[in-house]
Amino acid sequence: MTIINKLRERDIISLITGLLEAESKTGSIHGPVVGPGNDDCAVIDTCDSGLLVATTDMLHRKADFPLGMTPYQIGWMSIAVNLSDIAAMGARPIGIMTALGLPSGLEVDFVKELVSGMSDCACRYGTKIIGGDVDCHDELTIVGSALGMVDAGQLATRKGARPGDLVCVTGQLGTAGAALEALQQGRGVDPEVLEKFYMPVPRIAEGMALAGSGCLTAMMDISDGLALSLHDLAAASGVGFHIKASDIPVHRSVRDMAPVGDMIVDDKVFEWSVYTGGDFELLFTLNTDCLEKAGKVAQFTVIGEVTASGITIEHNWHTEDVEPRGFQQFGG
Repeated sequence: MTIINKLRERDIISLITGLLEAESKTGSIHGPVVGPGNDDCAVIDTCDSGLLVATTDMLHRKADFPLGMTPYQIGWMSIAVNLSDIAAMGARPIGIMTALGLPSGLEVDFVKELVSGMSDCACRYGTKIIGGDVDCHDELTIVGSALGMVDAGQLATRKGARPGDLVCVTGQLGTAGAALEALQQGRGVDPEVLEKFYMPVPRIAEGMALAGSGCLTAMMDISDGLALSLHDLAAASGVGFHIKASDIPVHRSVRDMAPVGDMIVDDKVFEWSVYTGGDFELLFTLNTDCLEKAGKVAQFTVIGEVTASGITIEHNWHTEDVEPRGFQQFGG
């Protein structure tokens, strides 16, 4: 008998979605445009008002909220992770539902601050919390479900990248990895880096603008790290990637956070920016002819190109394969 801890998170997702797809083939209900496990969101055709996108995420106090986070920051992050999925589809958020599992000994002021952070994050990105549920739980647990709308012609998915396209990212990578490691080791963290880690910015505006530009060929968010996201995008599009590590945008303070006496600073920054999650930026591919047009609607960095097969990266004057590792529940 196999227990689930022997499997990786993506293996479990594949197991569940395979069962759901098999069941759906035997039923009479009209299937979604994008079904479970295939993208950042499920997509449903509403016929007369465009496409409805829907996503859900579960977060736990011990696994997802590092010590030192305020209740407000916990609330903010719990909403931001859902909105990041909406952004990856090029959609406009229209509402969020959240279920709170609250320990019985939690202070009322904690709950007030938590909900304030949730509401402020939702409002900042043009939406609001429209409902949910509350129950008693041994560990603080927050489940969020976000809804969004997008015109059918502007839907962004993981499928569509073509050899020769440019590979791009929004924002900067490695801040979450650098901040988490410093906190775990009791080292100081640059305040700006810490804020980016505790209160991630879902790229709603960038996602909508890029999707509306007509330049995108594929897109997803990189909450689990660049490396895993490249493998996910490659699998969905049936392509490969070649990335230049020197072109990956990194916050100016991240290099200074590599501990003295650890591995070479460049190698530590490489590990943080490629193999650790939590940055919640967008990874996408562009038609090369559209680079200037896309650059007028959003800020981003070109980090490589789409190839026919293989996922490689130039680092320290040599090329190596990108390993399929990053942040995963279960199985390391």
